[in-house]
Amino acid sequence: MTDPSMTAIAIRDGTGDADALHPVQLPRPVPKAGEVLIRVRAAGVNRPDIAQRGGTYPPPPGAPDTLGLEVAGEIVEGAGRWKTGDRVCALLGGGGYAQYAVADARHVLPMPEGLDWVHAAALPETVFTVYANVFEHGALQPGEWLLVHGATSGIGVAAIQMAKAAGAHVIASSRGAEKTAQTRALGADVSVDTSTSDFGAVAKAHGGIDVALDMVGAPTFEVTLDALNPKGRIVYIASLGGPTLQVPVMRLMQKQAVITGSTLRPRSADEKARLAVAVERVVWPWVATGRVNAIIDRTFPLTEAAAAHAYLESGAHFGKVVLEVA
Repeated sequence: MTDPSMTAIAIRDGTGDADALHPVQLPRPVPKAGEVLIRVRAAGVNRPDIAQRGGTYPPPPGAPDTLGLEVAGEIVEGAGRWKTGDRVCALLGGGGYAQYAVADARHVLPMPEGLDWVHAAALPETVFTVYANVFEHGALQPGEWLLVHGATSGIGVAAIQMAKAAGAHVIASSRGAEKTAQTRALGADVSVDTSTSDFGAVAKAHGGIDVALDMVGAPTFEVTLDALNPKGRIVYIASLGGPTLQVPVMRLMQKQAVITGSTLRPRSADEKARLAVAVERVVWPWVATGRVNAIIDRTFPLTEAAAAHAYLESGAHFGKVVLEVA
């Protein structure tokens, strides 16, 4: 490598709006022991990126200040099981919105056969999050019912497919007839348009729910708890509608319910490595057989990251938004 610089996306000081994102030239990152250097070909865009841009989700210690939690590309400098030229996708602590990124070698997975860069880049952050929250925290079992709030998001469409691949049933909650039809076509057993129907009544009509994956927060809590079966689990991964719950403790006790949740980025490197092993063992075969697909709504060039953020914030998307890196 003769050119030590690369194009990356930085956050301009100011309002924290999408237009605060702009391309800059930065030094290429240098991998430390146990890390790989990846020539990035595509990078997923996620809600945590928007939160970081707005100043509410700072990177963990040691992570780059630049955005980007998942990428696909080629290994430039290998470590561990990875050698130069390997086609991979990776979970990052940050820095994916760039031509080059470093990753812990243990957080890198082989690029699934048959996928292009864009579809591979849409997997790591999303699939790790769903696996950790739905299957570990939520302990979803075959035959149980999963309620997915925000079902047309990148997380939502992955959760629908992964739950179905595992033999569970899915109720998908979204707004609008078009999105309801999209989640039904993706495999949801029941699709609820919350602008016209009560998702709680629909869920109870189908026997109640065992696990709820919720990224909305306070506005959906009371109805979700009411629809929960005994020993059911509500798993939070975001609180886009409000972060504070009013919990009826007696009702919680009567149902023997569990309220839990997690974020992925602050977890330790060892914990993410453990998850990577589990994801490759459990989820990668689903991807290989087509039971789980990366659903791409739109792509943008890296230099148009601001437009990609604005589009994601509009809520119009079905599935993932991805940056293509030249």
